[in-house]
Order: sequence, then C-alpha cells, then structure tokens
Amino acid sequence: MFYVVYFRCCDESYLHLKYMPGITITVPQCRTMNGGSDLPSVQDAESTAHFLESVFSSPEISVLSSEAKCQRFVKHYNDLNPEEKLTFLKVLSKQYGVHQDSVVLAAQGVTMAKERGEAALLKSEERLRNSLVPRFQQLFQKIGRIEGGVKFLVNMRADILTKAPTIHCEKELARLRVLQNSIRELLTFWFSVGFLKLQRITWESSCDMVQKVSDYEAVHPIRNWADLKRRVGTYRRCFVFTHKSMPKEPVVVLHTALTQDISKSIHSIISTPSLGQVKQAVDSPPAADTEAETLTEDQSKISAAVFYSITSTQKGLQSVDLGNYLIKKAVEELQTEFPGIHKFSSLSPIPGFKDWLITEINKSLKAASLSESVEPPLLYQSEIQKLREIVEPENANMVTVLKGVLQNHTWVSNEHVCQVLQGPLTRLCARYLYTEKRRGYALNPVANFHLSNGAVLWRINWLGDMSMRGINQSCGMMVNYRYFLESTEENSRKYLELREITASEEVKEWAKLTL
Repeated sequence: MFYVVYFRCCDESYLHLKYMPGITITVPQCRTMNGGSDLPSVQDAESTAHFLESVFSSPEISVLSSEAKCQRFVKHYNDLNPEEKLTFLKVLSKQYGVHQDSVVLAAQGVTMAKERGEAALLKSEERLRNSLVPRFQQLFQKIGRIEGGVKFLVNMRADILTKAPTIHCEKELARLRVLQNSIRELLTFWFSVGFLKLQRITWESSCDMVQKVSDYEAVHPIRNWADLKRRVGTYRRCFVFTHKSMPKEPVVVLHTALTQDISKSIHSIISTPSLGQVKQAVDSPPAADTEAETLTEDQSKISAAVFYSITSTQKGLQSVDLGNYLIKKAVEELQTEFPGIHKFSSLSPIPGFKDWLITEINKSLKAASLSESVEPPLLYQSEIQKLREIVEPENANMVTVLKGVLQNHTWVSNEHVCQVLQGPLTRLCARYLYTEKRRGYALNPVANFHLSNGAVLWRINWLGDMSMRGINQSCGMMVNYRYFLESTEENSRKYLELREITASEEVKEWAKLTL
C-alpha cells in the first residue's frame, strides 16, 4: 500500500510524495521541484505566519507595549534553530514586505496629481514614498531602539547572508535580498562615524576585549599570547571601533606598526612562520616582549605608520563602510601623538592573485591547444628564456612549467628560481592590481577598498609574505597602498567617479609591460 504526503513548495504549488509504510521521510530530504531549496513543513510555515500576524497586528498603545512586542519578536527568533530561522525569514520577507498593489496605486496618484498643483503632487509623492517602505523595516526601526536590538539586527543580517547562497528559488532569494538590504540601510545610518567610538587596545585593556581582538584577527592570525602582547605593545597601535549599542564588541580592528620607513615585508613587523629563505629585515624597532616589557618608544625612530591588518568582525555589517572611517580616525590620533609621522601606508595581502593567475595560465594553455594567440601574452620571450634556465628539457612549454612551479611550493626555497620568477610574477601582479577590473573598479577587493579611500597603489613587494597563506594567496607578494593625506579626497573622487586608479610610476612601469 502507498500513502501520499503533500508538501507546500516555495511557489505555492504542492509536491506529493508516495511512500511505503515503515519508511520514514524527513522534510529536509525533500527538495522543491523548481530549485532545490529545503521544504519547511506546512505546520512550521503556518505557525511562523501565525506568530508574525500576532506581532504585526498587535496595537501599540504605548512605548512599553511597542518595546514588549519587539522583545517578543527578538526572543522568538533567537530561540529558533538555523533551519527554523530560515523558514521564519522566508515567511517574514514574503508576507511583510512592500504591498505592491499599494505602490501601483500610489504611483498612479503621482501621475494624476501633476494636474492639481504642486501641493497635491508633494502629498502624492509622500504617499508613494511611504508605500515603498516594507512593513518589516518599520518593525526593525523599533527593534533598534530596545536594548540589544541593534546587535540582534546585525546577527539577523548575518544569518541571511549565510543562508542566501543555499537558496535556489529565485523568488525567495529576491525577497531575502530585499530583507537584508533593508537591514543594511538601517545599519549604515546607525553605524555612521558619529555613533562610533575609537578605542586603543593595549595589554592593560579588559581581558575580554583583548581576547576578542585575538579571536577576530583574520589577516595574520595571532599564534599565542606572546604574539598578541607584541601586537598591542610598544611601537604598535591596535585601534578598534565600538558602538554604544555594542560597547564590549569591537566592530572593526586596525593593527598599525610604527616604523622608520614603510615596511616591505610582514616578517619585519610580526613574528610569523615562513617558507624558504626570508631575510628578516627589521624596518621598525621591536615591539615589547617578555624580555623587554619596559621598552619605551623613541619618537625619533618613528616617521611612518603602517596599517598591516584591518578586520571587520561582524558579518552582518558587510558592505557597511567602517574601515575607511577607522583609518581616518587612527591617522588623526597618530598625528596628535606623533607629530613627526608623515608617511602613512598599508602593507596589504593580495588575496585572489594566485587563483587569477592560474586561471589565466589555463586560458593561455587552452588557446595554445587550439592554435590561437592570447593578447597580451602571459609570458614574454625574454621571460621564457630565463625560465628555460630552471627546467629540463629546454623545449618544454614554459607556461606549463610556470603552472607546475607555482603549484609546488618548493620554489620558495631555491634562491635562483626566486630570482627568475621575480620579474614575470611582479609584472603579472601589477596587471592584476592595476588593469584587471570588475564593473570598472579594481578586481581585487583589498585594492578596491584602499583605492576607494583615496590611497595610491604605491609598491609591490616581492616575497613580502612567505607564510603558507601568503604563498597560496599571492605567490608571497604584498602591496603598499600609500595615503598621501593632501590628495586622498581627490584620488578617491577620481577612482569612484572616473574609475581611474592612482598609482606610482614604479607600478605603472610594471603594468605598461603587460599592455
């Protein structure tokens, strides 16, 4: 005997499944026929709908009743498991977004109001503007006023961003996108610079804050307590932004080294395991450690500030521009403390360069197999001749050789191979950073961030990061984005409005070789 079970799909159709007695069917195993998203049970969706209806329909007699409603909403959501949260978000985004019929009527009203004078037109425009505000956004505004409400919305947006890639139903994805964008608009306002507090973290700061600085570090992971102590010690500055609604939570973390000159290598700033023979050139005085806890800073040895790590700690604040403000505030603090500092620069990783290069190599190899040419060529004849010095047989395809070398980390231990690779890899890195674009802006996300802030693509540093991560991300290279304070505003305008990257002559020369 067969039994039939019905499940509601994301497009309001129903999926029926036949099953034999004794066979258990779990809902997450069932997939929609039009996209593959997990099917919530009808009961889960209906109970969520009933709860949301009780929230949105309850009258707000006073401020206390409004707060109680918001707290009930927050508690209900926080008590859900991840799959239940996804169901909750789907129902919320569908049933409490913009009422599209109202928008159409309001838009028609604007058209008709043109003939009735300016006053009538302004009123109809206001009605249209109000009709475009989703009902859930009105609730979120009120949630932001209760204790813990802003942090709740940050976490809710993080949940949406985490789950969105798993959604294959186009309608659901579009609704969730509207939901998370509505939260982002509110967070962008609430996290403007006027509501943020700059705080310097030292070894004497609260234990929980120091621990969070360590836990959140994403660029150059902190290995132990001694490493952490150096990064918040002398000749170092660790700045964080906190928000009054999240006072014990660092929102953005910026690590800065106080040096005599702009550093070329991360190994001169922090102690990090490296592959191969790396010269540990010291560009800055040492930070305090267990043997030198009383080391005092000599201001005569400090003329540069190098921003070597910036981390946004909250996924829910993704696309909310905070790092830009933190760098500007840090510069102001450093100039006040050290009037002699006149050079400001990042020492940045180049995530994605190696992946991009391998992709370009594969394109070149495919073109060659079809007897097609690639312009500009990946390797020039002079570079090919040098590569022949490190391989046998001499008639091997040098593009294939380059791919094999890059995928094998042994090259970093061979000084001669490093010398041969320095030219072509630096040139290709300049091409990646300076000429490769996405929608007119720099392809590399770190480059896009600093260039948007008005920095100059200043110097590419060969073997700047010989850690395993550095080798895997960027073939061991790093880059300095230098901030010339007198021209950052103009540089930012040219980049954002004209899509023009401001770069040093050195970088331009490398990039010209690829054109």
